[in-house]
Amino acid sequence: MERANPIVAGLSRETAGAETVTNPFDGTPVGEVGLAGAELMDEAIAAAAEAFATTRRLATHERVRVLEGVAAGLAREREELAALMTSESGKPIRFSRGEVDRAVVTFELAAAEARSVGGEVWPIDLEARSEGRLCLTTRVPRGPVAAIAPFNFPLNLIAHKLAPAIAVGAPVVLKLPPQCPLTGLRLARLVLEAGWPAQALSALHCAPEVAQRMVEDERMAVVSFTGSDAVGWRLKALAGRKPVLLELGGNAPCVVDAGADLEAALPAILGGAWAHAGQVCIKVQRLFVHASLFDDFLERFVQATKELPCGDPTDPATVVGPMIEPGQVERVLAWVREAVEGGARLHCGGTAEGQVVAPTILTGVEPHMRVCKDEVFGPVTVVESFDDFDAVLERCNATRFGLQAGVFTPDVGRALRAYRELDYGGVVINDVPTFRVDSFPYGGTKASGLGREGVRAAMEELSEPKVLVLR
Repeated sequence: MERANPIVAGLSRETAGAETVTNPFDGTPVGEVGLAGAELMDEAIAAAAEAFATTRRLATHERVRVLEGVAAGLAREREELAALMTSESGKPIRFSRGEVDRAVVTFELAAAEARSVGGEVWPIDLEARSEGRLCLTTRVPRGPVAAIAPFNFPLNLIAHKLAPAIAVGAPVVLKLPPQCPLTGLRLARLVLEAGWPAQALSALHCAPEVAQRMVEDERMAVVSFTGSDAVGWRLKALAGRKPVLLELGGNAPCVVDAGADLEAALPAILGGAWAHAGQVCIKVQRLFVHASLFDDFLERFVQATKELPCGDPTDPATVVGPMIEPGQVERVLAWVREAVEGGARLHCGGTAEGQVVAPTILTGVEPHMRVCKDEVFGPVTVVESFDDFDAVLERCNATRFGLQAGVFTPDVGRALRAYRELDYGGVVINDVPTFRVDSFPYGGTKASGLGREGVRAAMEELSEPKVLVLR
């Protein structure tokens, strides 16, 4: 079985310990990865701090060359990367291929933004004492970035940390997703092959307490974390004075208003609810359908859900593959049982075969139940009816989360009202909350995080304005 080792300051490093990466669908070994300890992490941090003197001075054309080289490498290795991603994460191959394509765009966007990012001239002759001076600002990197990535998008969510950092000239120490680190290691190698300074990139598979060292270390200037809200807010408390970028969880609502076109809405909602077994932080979890459409919609939704291809993620037809770990299967099924025992109605699903949980639809769920109030991060969707549009917006907001929301409505006035009233980082009209394009600012309110990803927005998070006053 092939072994992959951590990358520390651009070099593959042998480790005493290793862990086997297994396929979540059939349990077969995919590979072995070296487990980095505190000593290697400390080396990575020291290298990043030293490398910053180099990366902060890289010319625009040098950073662009690296970013375009990574994009070309991803496109060249599309099928190999997609197959690896599917093997170690269980993501259906159709979505893995799409993720590689998105990662290509992410690096291309970063190259374009690196070319265009500029500064600003400020008028400061606002009083006599400041006449005869020129004031301008440029953006400069804050310093080395401590990046922690999740399993559910093991390529593109790492790209959303590496590409903006390279674009602004910041070294990165990356903690790989523990369940599926091999895809991220391959991306790190593509970055190095494209010419990024070796000292300026480390990618480690390590225990949480080892990763904590880079969060607490004052030499790391920014923390960028994608994952659960519980872990994210704990890391913020540990990070001290450094800026922390948190892209956390959600229990995204989707509203189907009176007059909405069900023929157009249903396919989007099916994908938003069930793709990658619902292991998406903006998956359709709470679905509100106007009473005039409720019975028709529910019948169609349940029938179409029962017909979805589930199981083998290597089958191009599969929509719902395995969940990442057995413990997550047990948790999701326990939440469903809790709801049913509390009076909710189960329309389909609620069972599992191996780590494949059947897509599950519930109605009659109470707000206090975990399938409603928490992030299910699995193939479960709660469907409820509503009569009053303003009241349903209040129901959408009745959560500690606020990542993205979706609203299907033919009424432009209601669309704008939803945009104004919904307390979410993003409001998507006539599509599901799962919709994301890698260029726009992405992030949440309340427990869903701090700051914004999306290439240009992340570049701003990883850099800061520097003022020049010339007399």
